[in-house]
Order: sequence, then C-alpha cells, then structure tokens
Amino acid sequence: MKNTTALLQRIMVFCLLAVPASLAASTVPQGEPAPDFQLPGVRSSDAAITLSELRGKVVYVDFWASWCLPCLRSLPQINTLYEQYREQGFEVVAITIDDPIEDAHEFLEDLEVPLAYHVVADQTAEVMDLYGVAGMPTSFLIDREGIVRKVHLGFREGDTDLLEEALRAILAESD
Repeated sequence: MKNTTALLQRIMVFCLLAVPASLAASTVPQGEPAPDFQLPGVRSSDAAITLSELRGKVVYVDFWASWCLPCLRSLPQINTLYEQYREQGFEVVAITIDDPIEDAHEFLEDLEVPLAYHVVADQTAEVMDLYGVAGMPTSFLIDREGIVRKVHLGFREGDTDLLEEALRAILAESD
C-alpha cells in the first residue's frame, strides 16, 4: 500500500510539473490586485493570516504541497531570503493545499531548517482556485499596494536569484 501511495504521488508530481505554460495565463495576472484571503495557520506558532493585513509590505505568496519535490528545495531557499529581507518589510506566506494537514506537518518536521515565515492551510483549495494555481509550486510576488508584480510556476536552480532581483527592485521603490 505504501509503495502504491508513493507511486501515485510521483505520478501526481510529474503531471503537475508537465502542466503546459499556457495554463499559467489563467493565474492572477501581473499588474492586477492580489485577491484577499484569510487562512488558518498550520503550526502552533502560525496565526491565521489575512492578506490585506499585510498591506504595506512586500509579500511572497507560495502555494505548495508535501508531495511536491520542487517545494522541498524551494521552501528552505525562500526562508533564507525571508531572513535576509524581513527587516525591510518582506513577508512570506506559504500556503499548503495538503489534505490531510498531517502530511504538511510531517513535511515541515522533515526540513533541516525550520521555516521562520507564515505557513497556512488551504485544505479546500478555495484560495488556490481564486489565484488560478495549476501546478506546484506557484508563487506570487505582491508589492506594498497589494498588486501582483511577479507570477512564477515551478522551481528550478537559479529561481531564487531571479526572485531576489525582483524583490530588491520592489523594496527599493519605497526608499
């Protein structure tokens, strides 16, 4: 049974990574307001998050799942950026779509470095649908006024550098 579950998870990851780039066009477009949401925290240290309460900060919203192999690589790298830029008004909201939520708990416990940023749950996938997310991970970089400035599907080597470049540019706009 465990081997069947692992095989199904691998198939799901492959299918999500094979999503055509044209599907990314159905996400919230760059230059548009980010849809507001409120989601409960996953860990005992995570409070519920309402996106509009973070207005005035640059926010990176990252949709992920425990079965997503690129997520395993991306979340710790995003944590490094968060630690580096949070004093400048950078926030990260990692939204898991895991159901059952215990899968997310196990995933987070297995990470070598605990995540310092907000981790919230979208078990009904309502917010995922609101943002038009078609694959994992999908991220949205939102400026201080709540406008989506960058949408990114997937995670590959070098993506953190691209995110940091965009982040620095947006953070510099208010200086």
